[in-house]
Amino acid sequence: MKTNSNNSLDSIKKISKYQQSFKNPRVLAEIAIFTALATVLSTIIVYPLPQGGSVTLASMVPIIWLALRRGTKVGVATGILYGFIQFAMLPYIAPVTDPIVALIQVLLDYPIAFGVLGLAGYFHKYPVVGAAIGVSLRFVMSFLSGAFIWAGIYAVGLDPYVYSSVYNGSYMLPELIITVFVVFLLQASKTLRAYL
Repeated sequence: MKTNSNNSLDSIKKISKYQQSFKNPRVLAEIAIFTALATVLSTIIVYPLPQGGSVTLASMVPIIWLALRRGTKVGVATGILYGFIQFAMLPYIAPVTDPIVALIQVLLDYPIAFGVLGLAGYFHKYPVVGAAIGVSLRFVMSFLSGAFIWAGIYAVGLDPYVYSSVYNGSYMLPELIITVFVVFLLQASKTLRAYL
C-alpha cells in the first residue's frame, strides 16, 4: 500500500516539475506570450521621468503572474528576458569612463531589476504579497543603481541615498500600487486562481 502511494506521489512530483520546466513547450510559449504582453503594457506610459523610469499600465503584472503560475525559476528567467528587451527598447547607460561600472549599472537597471520580479513565485499562495515583494525588490535594484551610479552624475552635492529614494520612489511607488491592485483584482475575480 505504501509503495503505491509513494509511486503516486513521485508521479505527481515529476508532473509538477515538468509543468515548471523549460522543456515543457507550454512553458516556453507562456514565457513568450507574457513577455510580449509585459512589453506592450510598458509602452502605455502614464508618465515618464526625465532620467529614466516611468509609471506604466501594470507592465510588471504579466511577469509576476507567470512567476505565480509557473514558479520562481520561470518567473526570474522571464523577468531577465524582459529586462533585456527593455534595454533594447530604451537603453539608459550611465556616461561613465569605467566599462565595469557601466555594466553593473545596466545589469542593475535591466535584467536584475526585472528578474527579481520572478521571486514573487515563492509566494504563490499569497499573490498580493508576492506582487508587493517582487516590485519592492525591483525598487531596491533601481535604488542601488541610483545611489551608487546615477547620483554622482545627476545629483552632485545631494545625498545619493535621498536622491535615489526620492527619484526611484516617485515612479516605483505608483507602479507598486497599480501592480498590487491589479493582482488583487485578478485574485478576487478568481481569474488568477483559474490560471495558477
